[in-house]
Amino acid sequence: MPGVAQKKPVGFATHIVAGGMAGAMEALCCQPLDTIKVRMQLSKSGLAGGKSRGFIATGTSIVQRETPLALYKGLGAVLSGIVPKMAIRFASFETYKKWLANKETGKTSVSGIFLAGLAAGTTEAVAVVTPMEVVKIRLQAQSHSLADPLETPRYRNAAHAVYTIVREEGFSTLYRGVSLTALRQATNQGANFTAYQELKKQAHKWQPELTDLPSYQHMVIGLISGAMGPFSNAPIDTIKTRLQKSSAAEGESALTRITAIAKEMWRQEGVKSFYKGITPRVLRVAPGQAIVFAVYERVRRLIENMKDTTTDDSYSE
Repeated sequence: MPGVAQKKPVGFATHIVAGGMAGAMEALCCQPLDTIKVRMQLSKSGLAGGKSRGFIATGTSIVQRETPLALYKGLGAVLSGIVPKMAIRFASFETYKKWLANKETGKTSVSGIFLAGLAAGTTEAVAVVTPMEVVKIRLQAQSHSLADPLETPRYRNAAHAVYTIVREEGFSTLYRGVSLTALRQATNQGANFTAYQELKKQAHKWQPELTDLPSYQHMVIGLISGAMGPFSNAPIDTIKTRLQKSSAAEGESALTRITAIAKEMWRQEGVKSFYKGITPRVLRVAPGQAIVFAVYERVRRLIENMKDTTTDDSYSE
């Protein structure tokens, strides 16, 4: 695989720029689906044997009741955290992968890649994702109409939400559900990076003449790898969403709250409730990862080419 062998190590600054741009593009394209997913997960429409509302009906209801802009509720919280999130994800994954590589060959096994993905997902969950999602979910859960200036929401924007949450519930509330978030992100990135790396390796085997794969192939590979996580951890994500939306009772531990939420869902809404929002989540995460990997690989390549051009110019006479 000549294309793989010739690649140079990617610098940390490149991870920040390429990852940040990829994440911002993903958020702008996919935020409406995430808002619909959160509303579906918070919905109690399946109570007493009633029929759960689908993602199209949920999206239509949001648009009719709150205007189309409501589909972008929580976008500020997402964008403010997406640059450090993606920088940490790619930089930490490459770091962990290097640590787990064979000392003689420099190559990382499939199990090593999976472990590096698990560790990267846990790192980003603790560092950025948990507080970002607490704020995002609080904003998305508000069903006020953006067309009515007299209908004042509790949280006006991401900054006001952070201020209100910390003032009324304490700083630790921003890390509510950190264990479930870390578990979700770890399984997501473990499956995501493993599938992406292996599919990318196969693509290079089939096309040994290519140094870099074209963007559309990165998108297809990212789409497939991105769909792996949601199906493997949907119950974790639904419980996490309900936990982060609710206020904690004094003296109640996180494990107690998680158990109580899971029991209530099982008893009142049935097993299907654990998979609420799975359709918009897959429709958001899979294309989102397609966008992330395609943009990341493209921007990384441009930055590395610019570095090479600058180096060549500095030594030319």
